[in-house]
Amino acid sequence: MKRLRVLLGDDHVLILKGIKGLLESHYEVIGSEENGKALVETALQLKPDLVVLDISMPILNGIDAANEIKKALPSVKFVFLTMHSNAIYLRKALEAGALGYVLKSGAAEELLTAIEQVRKGNVYVTPDFGQDLVEIARGWREHRGRSPSELTGRQRHILQLLAEGKQNKEIAEIEGISVRTVEFHRSRVLTKLGAHSLAELTRFAIQEGLIDGRA
Repeated sequence: MKRLRVLLGDDHVLILKGIKGLLESHYEVIGSEENGKALVETALQLKPDLVVLDISMPILNGIDAANEIKKALPSVKFVFLTMHSNAIYLRKALEAGALGYVLKSGAAEELLTAIEQVRKGNVYVTPDFGQDLVEIARGWREHRGRSPSELTGRQRHILQLLAEGKQNKEIAEIEGISVRTVEFHRSRVLTKLGAHSLAELTRFAIQEGLIDGRA
């Protein structure tokens, strides 16, 4: 059987090394990236069979990164390896097309099993989630107020960067647009979400899983 070509994404170098060490005797680990934007670019260049990625990554979170990769490379499979045991993150991962969801605390025992199940086209969700919670996560559509799902891809990226504390000039450089365009999108995000402050934008970003709210 052809060796599975796997790309890794996590913002912690030590975790990337650990995952690589766990997987490289079974699969061909073709690369790794520490932020979601770079992960998308590398995936489009290397065309992996499967991506193992975290949800919380800087510049572009894992959920949006998976969505972008999936649009360009629909055959790629995804396994999320994360610390998030909250149903909202599981729901978002499944909506992004993930077939695997493993908690980092159980990576040594579960990751290889998850990858093999996903390779066969099956869904693997860590047993730490009860079946009832899995069903809730799959079907959960309840949102308060307007949802960031109404935002364009560019606006979602800007929302994440704002919530990460980036200034307009930094965002303009990351996105490759003018500061005036950033200001326009920032205004549109505020209007669409009915928000009036950066604190409210940050709350929306946490609720949607765009950034890690535990810090």
